[in-house]
Amino acid sequence: MSVAIVTDSSSDISKDICEKYNIAVAPLYVMFGNETYRDDGKQLTLKAFYAKIRVSPMMPTTSQPTPGDFLEIYKELLKTHDSIINVLISKKMSGTITSAELAAKELPGADITTIDSEKVHMPCGFIAIKAAELASQGKSKEEILKVIEELKEKVSILFIPSTLEYLKKGGRIGRAKALLASLLELKPILTLHDGEVSPYKNTRRWEQGKQEIINLMETMVKNPTSLHVFVGDSDMKSEGDEFALKIKDKFNPKELLRGDIGCIVGSHIGPGALAATFYED
Repeated sequence: MSVAIVTDSSSDISKDICEKYNIAVAPLYVMFGNETYRDDGKQLTLKAFYAKIRVSPMMPTTSQPTPGDFLEIYKELLKTHDSIINVLISKKMSGTITSAELAAKELPGADITTIDSEKVHMPCGFIAIKAAELASQGKSKEEILKVIEELKEKVSILFIPSTLEYLKKGGRIGRAKALLASLLELKPILTLHDGEVSPYKNTRRWEQGKQEIINLMETMVKNPTSLHVFVGDSDMKSEGDEFALKIKDKFNPKELLRGDIGCIVGSHIGPGALAATFYED
């Protein structure tokens, strides 16, 4: 019984990893006013997206994949697989799960299970990757679903935006909190809690914030030899590389991946952010 894994583009899994583990990706959409771009890296490259967001007078908005997007993916996968597991962005952040479920209803005989990761970016990505690894090993759907639920509790993220302006405008963080942070010149470290962006700890300066993420990881990580880490950045590659090197020197993790904060998350957090996503086996 072969199992196919589907995620969405907000998970920011690299193309290489998707190809390696045969992960199908449903694209969300990015809108700048009346301009709509499919988040597949073709209509709007990541470089072009960040160049555009820096000069655009309007905030980009995002939209979930259509049921038709999912239906197209399902039909193709069911030619070669017996069942499908969707590992998708938190339903509190997007209507992606609704689209996936509507599409599944169009195929009443198909074995399609949709999981709310309660995450976004690589916390969702890591779960999808692990599910795809298990699927490639021939694990059953039930075995994969069990590991998914376990990993949902293990994976953590700490991220620091250079400004709260984008989160404020996008409604992801309250105006009062954003204003207070600005007045006090705070650089808050944020996380994901219960499917939403949540404050974790306030710091005073950018460099202090980056170091504090590493300090916090040190208190949270029990066994570095089983640690998986993904360091993401939104259009600040050199700082991301430097941050990843510090994490490598500190923990020497089992796995350290580097990559981007993509267009969907970047639309809400803006350029100039760093994120560390991690879990232990």
